[in-house]
Formats: sequence, C-alpha cells, structure tokens
Amino acid sequence: VQLQASGGGLVQAGGSLRLSCAATRRSFSAVAMGWYRQAPGKQRELVAGIGRLGNTDYADAVKGRFTISRDNAKNTVYLQMNSLKPEDTAVYYCNAAQFLSTLADATIGVWGQGTQVTVSS
Repeated sequence: VQLQASGGGLVQAGGSLRLSCAATRRSFSAVAMGWYRQAPGKQRELVAGIGRLGNTDYADAVKGRFTISRDNAKNTVYLQMNSLKPEDTAVYYCNAAQFLSTLADATIGVWGQGTQVTVSS
C-alpha cells in the first residue's frame, strides 16, 4: 500500500487543519487506517485510527480535538484537527493495518514522507 499524506502547514494555537491521505490499494475499504505523528526527538506514535466499519479510536492527547474519517470511494482517510496546541507540532503520517487493534504495531503500508504540522504559540 502506497500512502501520500498532505494538508499540513503552520497554524496558530487554537487553529485547525485538515490532513488527507490517499492510498493506492484496491481493497482500501477492507483495511483499518491510522494517523501517526513524530515530533523531533520522539518516537512515532499512533494518534487516531478508523476500522473497516468506521469505528474509531484516539490517543488520549487528541480526544475531543481530532476526528478521523474515511471515504472509501476515494481511497482517502482524513484527520480533522481542531483546537491545535504547540505540542501537536510533528510530522504526520498515515498507514494501514488489517485491524484497528493492530495499527499500533503491525502496519502493512509503505511509510511516506508525511506532512509537517507546526503550531505556534
């Protein structure tokens, strides 16, 4: 699965951004999709996931602020980020897994370059 994330940028604290991830996979609807981020000096972490049936899960740090969604007709997954904080600054990536529960440690896609999100205070 090839993945291309886009939509990042520079935003002030409290602002919003919407990220998109286009996947090249025929059976896109059959896999779970996740958004990840990696801040400087930190490990990459899973921040949001969406299963085949639209069920979602979020990291505690983003609950209530981020919303993940998917459009299977467009092979695209989105991340709506509201109330952004400086600590959300990171490179954001997307990837796929067989199940929502395996997004954290068993991705099946090729990691792309990600998209930079910078939140100024």
